[in-house]
Amino acid sequence: MPTLVVDTNVLVSALIRGGVASRGIVRACLSAHYRPAIGPALLAEYEDVLGRDALFEGSALSAIERTEVFDGFLSVCVWVEVFYAWRPNLPDEADNHLIELAVAARADAIVTRNLRDLSRGELKFPSLRLLTPEQCLEAFPCPP
Repeated sequence: MPTLVVDTNVLVSALIRGGVASRGIVRACLSAHYRPAIGPALLAEYEDVLGRDALFEGSALSAIERTEVFDGFLSVCVWVEVFYAWRPNLPDEADNHLIELAVAARADAIVTRNLRDLSRGELKFPSLRLLTPEQCLEAFPCPP
């Protein structure tokens, strides 16, 4: 079972209209086909962004339903402590924690819609894959 770091933009996309592949990622995590890794920084980011009601105005899910999906997602996450700050020097300093979490978790991939920024770090980790949700579903297929 692949270990993934699921970027906040993928989780948000899964909770609003139009995020078909992102919903597939979350569904695969909930059904134990993928093992999502989480740490303190990513949890704080998830909670911050999911608390922005205006972001979910077009969502088919109510706030209670979003919370239930999020709680379910958290229940299958593997908690990972990051003890070493690698500082890959990404264009957006706030994204560095994703690389650090992925390295600490020995993740197979980071699933994100932000490939451009996450791939532009000065410090490279050749075994760590950066994948869009569509690429992830293709690289790590799971039953329908």
